[in-house]
Amino acid sequence: MSKAKLAILGILVLIVGVVLFGSLFTVHQTQQALVLQFGRPVKAVKEPGLAFKLPLIQNVEYYDARILDLDPPVQEVILADQKRVNVDAFARYRIVDALEFRKRAQTDANFRQVFGNRLNAAVRAEIGRILLGDMLTEKRAEVMNLITEQMKARASEFGIEVVDVRIGRTDLPDTTAQAVYNRMKSDRIAHAAELRSIGERQKLRIEAEADKERTVIIAEAQRQSQILRGEGEGERNRILGEAFGRDPDFFEFYRSMEAYGEALGDGTTMVLTPNSEFFRFFGSADTRK
Repeated sequence: MSKAKLAILGILVLIVGVVLFGSLFTVHQTQQALVLQFGRPVKAVKEPGLAFKLPLIQNVEYYDARILDLDPPVQEVILADQKRVNVDAFARYRIVDALEFRKRAQTDANFRQVFGNRLNAAVRAEIGRILLGDMLTEKRAEVMNLITEQMKARASEFGIEVVDVRIGRTDLPDTTAQAVYNRMKSDRIAHAAELRSIGERQKLRIEAEADKERTVIIAEAQRQSQILRGEGEGERNRILGEAFGRDPDFFEFYRSMEAYGEALGDGTTMVLTPNSEFFRFFGSADTRK
């Protein structure tokens, strides 16, 4: 074989190799491919492995077949009670139709901007119908289900499937947080004042009952003491009467001693004659006789 024929054969083999190399492409199991002809999508390849395309006039774009995340910027939402909260929502989605995704979204960045805005709009619309306190109750789950259903209904426009929608966190802006703190502080102060008022009323009631019981006890004790004193006085008078009947001189002496005890206290000054009847028991027995 001449050198010219060998050169021609080599060129043909090279051309065939280039054509074959340009006609084959590989789709990874985590990807799906979209074949473009002069920039226009013509077919989608979802199965992993080797696939064919026209060389030179067709090229391939690859799209992730796994679950992807969409995390739009945090937005401020006004609730039904006019409170403001910062809501950070995110979604998880999967591209199920790369051809439709390419036609509708053009690029991944454009899709994230458009669909992220729709997600924030749905979050703003649904959360704007509830109160701040509902964010901590089962109402939150109901709102998230409504938002998820809305986003799933819009997903087919872009050739995607929305797997889940969630609110990552909900924060109060500084002004709202301060207002909520002030309200909580006022509620606690009012509750403390109410408890003090209740305690003061209970204190007054207990003191009144104690004073009443004290008065009753003292009155009963005084009544009992008066009875006992009267009984004692009666018994004393009876004994004195018996003593007076038995010995009048002793009785007179006893009564005089009582009079001395009452009259001659500390610092008492009396001016009487020595032979006064009051001092008849001050002296010798002979003098009294």
